[in-house]
Amino acid sequence: MKQFFYFLSAFAFAFFTLDAEAFEQIDSTKSTRKKIARADEITITALRQPEKALEVPLAITVIPKSFFENSRGFGLDEALSLVPGALVQSRTGNQDVRVMIRGFGARGAGERSNAGTSRGIRFYIDGIPETEPDGRTAFDLIDLNGATSIEVLRSNASALWGNAAGGVVSINTIPDLDRPYLSLQAQFGSFGFQKHSLRAGTTTDIGKVYVSVNNTMFDGYRAQSRSLLTQFYVGILSNLSAKTRLNTFITGASNNFQVPGPLTQAQFDTNPQQAQGDPAVYSPTYIERNERRFNRLGRIGTTFEHEFDGNNSLSAMAFLQTKYLQRSERNTFRDFNRYHTGGNLIYRNTTRFGESVQAKFLVGGDIQYQDGAILFYNLVNGQRGTTLRDNKREGAQNLGAFAQAEAMIGEHVSIIGGLRYDNIAYFSDSFINPKLNDARTFERLTPKLGITYRLTPLWTLYGNIGGGVEVPAGNETDPPSVFGEDTVRSINILLKPIESTTYEIGMKQIMLADDASLLSRLSYDLTLYQVDVLNDIIPYRGGRFYFTAGRSQRRGVEASVQAEFSGGLSLMAAATYSSNLFVDYRIDSVYVSRSLEGRFVSYANNKMPGIPDFFSTVRLRYQPTFLPQIFSEVEWRSVGSYFVNDANSLTAPSFSVIDGTIGFRQALIDEHLQLKAFLRGNNLFNAKYMASVWINPDTPANGQSPFIEPGLPFNYVVSIGAEWRF
Repeated sequence: MKQFFYFLSAFAFAFFTLDAEAFEQIDSTKSTRKKIARADEITITALRQPEKALEVPLAITVIPKSFFENSRGFGLDEALSLVPGALVQSRTGNQDVRVMIRGFGARGAGERSNAGTSRGIRFYIDGIPETEPDGRTAFDLIDLNGATSIEVLRSNASALWGNAAGGVVSINTIPDLDRPYLSLQAQFGSFGFQKHSLRAGTTTDIGKVYVSVNNTMFDGYRAQSRSLLTQFYVGILSNLSAKTRLNTFITGASNNFQVPGPLTQAQFDTNPQQAQGDPAVYSPTYIERNERRFNRLGRIGTTFEHEFDGNNSLSAMAFLQTKYLQRSERNTFRDFNRYHTGGNLIYRNTTRFGESVQAKFLVGGDIQYQDGAILFYNLVNGQRGTTLRDNKREGAQNLGAFAQAEAMIGEHVSIIGGLRYDNIAYFSDSFINPKLNDARTFERLTPKLGITYRLTPLWTLYGNIGGGVEVPAGNETDPPSVFGEDTVRSINILLKPIESTTYEIGMKQIMLADDASLLSRLSYDLTLYQVDVLNDIIPYRGGRFYFTAGRSQRRGVEASVQAEFSGGLSLMAAATYSSNLFVDYRIDSVYVSRSLEGRFVSYANNKMPGIPDFFSTVRLRYQPTFLPQIFSEVEWRSVGSYFVNDANSLTAPSFSVIDGTIGFRQALIDEHLQLKAFLRGNNLFNAKYMASVWINPDTPANGQSPFIEPGLPFNYVVSIGAEWRF
């Protein structure tokens, strides 16, 4: 709480002590209009149509490539650290992360299903979904080296996207260069880290073609945490006519990474580098079963847009993805063969009513379908055995239809209203034990209403209210085996979809100063929110099965600021303070253990696990104007303590880490060739901390709960690269 108070005090002091006369007033002069246009040029697409960021009545953060290009580019935690409300926790230092926005996604860690996945937040690359129909997201295809920007919609986005109560993360890869280029980069670092990247692109008579290829190797800080990741991405952009565009994206990945498992407090204190190898905690241990994931997948997707005239347009998207996944986990080896397909169709209309009212209409529909087989084998010394235990088919379908209307009244007021219907179905068939065949359908109607008032062209107040839906992911629907329910059905009838209502108000502003001012540009974003949640989905026994809680409430304040000073100094900061409580939560203990039949436990007024009250990031960058080829950065990240279980008896302590970067970029040969390099040190003071935890972990016979995923100690990365622009 003190940290949050200090941050707001510093923010308020910086804001209210600014010399107001130093900032240009909004008038009709030519120079000011140019500055306004330059400041207001950020256009986002995460709302399914181009919108100016300042006009949208939602909390949105746009992350340019410059914010994350000087990092390893391995996990999303390296790219989203300056997004208020978003906490991304690296589990073993590779691409396997836990993503949380306003508490959604907090349950995404456990033994059963959650390695490399997220919940309640939808992810897209160039408009094509990474999130599966049931709401899970794996991060195999996300290539930060090839990304040009990232848009994070932090507000409840279910009315537009469905099953996105925690928001949307939209990654853009389309380069903005208008001439051919070739870029090579080599990185080396601690714990056997190596990454080699190639990016290239060229222009054609009708558009662009570009490609990105990465190969990443990481021995890992802990035992049993080696990673091997290869990714490729091809984009083909075609302007078929002045009003018609067709884009094609082809991507693939091979991702093989080991899972070291969680440590007990005693193991963490003794040696945080070890994997979970204590047979008193897990038998067989993570080492004995060589716990790992091996994902091989490829996808082709297309987006199409046609403008009939200046007021009417039609867009469509379609994709087909194949997946071959292997798992060694929980004393079982699994082979997955899946295909994932889907698309959308959207019609847009702009109509003007008189001189002061302009309306935008949006109507469309989405479909996603995933199906495939899973073969369950016995596990022998960490390898697939010869005994076939089960042969199942698992699938999901997500259908949605939505409509949105936006009215812009004069130059100051904008009102948005929307409504979406979702129908999400699961089905599971066993070809060995047909008694397990089952199906389940979830339906939900979610509304949205928002209003924006622009005090000036660069100063916006906004508010919104919206419904949300989040269904349990497919691998969260397994029933508890206390009574042997898994011999009767394979989908947990006790689970219900999460229903939420988000209330949000906020303010955004950009202030521009004249050339003689010390502070040349200041922008900030301040948001207050409340999320009322019904049927929160809670993991039990390390994620072996899930129940729904009664009611919970999340309240928070999010703030971010960016300041650019003369001389090349800039400041970027983001902070979040929240209170996340169970309001009504009563457990029937029989589902945890049959010996507890007839006993109930109430966790009302307990804090929700996995969500810290406070977390923040502050980054300083210095790129001197007298020597712009070099730069340096220092970043301080702080995460407050939080509870690990619903009973609030286990705690992950607070921690802070400091990272630093120095680098240079030099143009040669008439600026055709650019050389670039950087040296980055992470966790410079070698802090020992818990990077992530398992929610509601097991309590083995020895009484030591395994829940800790240690953070990396001091580590470094060296990068050398060159880019040739033809």
